Amino acid sequence: MPLLLLAAAGLLASALALGAQTSASSTSLDFEFFRVRVQSVFTTKRPGNARCVTCHALGTTMQLQPLSPGSATWNEEQSRKNFEIVRSRVVPGNPAASRLLQHPLAESAGGDPHHDGGKHWTSKDDPEYQMLAAWVRGETMGSVAAVHGNVRIIQTNSAGDNVHVIDPLTNMVVGQINGIEVGHGAAAAPDGSRLYFSNEADTTLDVVDGRTLRVTNKIQLSGHPNNIAASRDGKRVYVAIREEPGAVDVIDTLALQRVKSIPVKGAVHNTYVTPDGRYVVAGSIQGKNATIIDAQTEQPLWVLDFELGVRPMAFETNPDGSTKRMFVQLTEFNGFAVVDFATHKEVTRIELPKLGPGKKPILEGGNASHGMAVSADGQRLVVDSRLNSAVYVYSLPELTLLGSVDVGRAPDWVTLTPDGKTAYVANAGSNSVSVVDIVALKEVTRIPVGQVPKRNITVMLPSPMTSRSAIR
Repeated sequence: MPLLLLAAAGLLASALALGAQTSASSTSLDFEFFRVRVQSVFTTKRPGNARCVTCHALGTTMQLQPLSPGSATWNEEQSRKNFEIVRSRVVPGNPAASRLLQHPLAESAGGDPHHDGGKHWTSKDDPEYQMLAAWVRGETMGSVAAVHGNVRIIQTNSAGDNVHVIDPLTNMVVGQINGIEVGHGAAAAPDGSRLYFSNEADTTLDVVDGRTLRVTNKIQLSGHPNNIAASRDGKRVYVAIREEPGAVDVIDTLALQRVKSIPVKGAVHNTYVTPDGRYVVAGSIQGKNATIIDAQTEQPLWVLDFELGVRPMAFETNPDGSTKRMFVQLTEFNGFAVVDFATHKEVTRIELPKLGPGKKPILEGGNASHGMAVSADGQRLVVDSRLNSAVYVYSLPELTLLGSVDVGRAPDWVTLTPDGKTAYVANAGSNSVSVVDIVALKEVTRIPVGQVPKRNITVMLPSPMTSRSAIR
């Protein structure tokens, strides 16, 4: 009887081993997921550690392709060569048996005893470890897990070296991106897989992984950057270059490389992509103009001149999605101009209400009125007044003032939730973000953030993978 049990146990063990091998062999490794997500791990700079690419492009057994001059990542051919090298370091379907994951993992967390490149992860809960584990298990760029996400407010801090991530459900800071000194503009890929920030200290466009919230790449720009915008398909990022004679840098997000600079008249303060994706709009303070660029040809089409410098803008659409009107804030004007996009002409100018008795204007800092947004349903226009420390809500298309809400000191930028009911207002003078119900016209709460918060955006980030899913 014991012999029969022993034999049965042996057969069961053999069957389990065979099943594990079959499961592993049936798991395929997705190249696109590797190209976009896995390779970013190799170029990420972690505090206290050298980047993986620093050693692995110099002759180690897992030798990656050298980065081409001026490029922040690998091209298609190089990526496929990297894919073949790296796939030999994993066991498809089994992260725990894959050297790619175990080698940089701390021994106390179950990793290998030694790695010449040091230990990058202290736990299997680390977002990078989880992301690599998902790839090994067979996740693809098109899978539900890769594209499903959560709405987040991304808040830059213009006098700091970090970016705060706010959950609009709880109105709490739930994440932080470090290492972006004097961050100015922010933009995101449509699926949230990447975030982009203009780094004024380094004159770079910094690329951040949307799941790990770590800087993976830094793309050198032609000059000092200001605000940025991403194309609707996510293939381009347009960077305002605030140096004379003025330009918009064009970043190819597949190659992660600056591919051209579009000359414009005057140093550029803000860039936008119209809601239909057809045009890039560059506003210049020094040039006192807005340049409209064809997004397909990437050539200027027309220029609208003002007598004052051009500041933030917002766009109203026609029923077919094309651009109807452009709202433009101007230097030292506490209000905005209204531009008919079809005729290329300013049709009116609206001044915000004067401060009431007992209120004192905020005279220091940025522009009198700085930051505006149109709700997703196209029914409201929200306008900041730094001078008044308030936001004003107008109905569209009538442009009737619905009311105002006092916020923190010197509001500088605003972004709206996808339902168009809540505004997140960056208070540059009080290091906070005001949460404003723009239907009820009341401030809900204030969220402490970093030093002199300015630009912010609303994004859908990929859902974080749980530690259980990472190690199953």
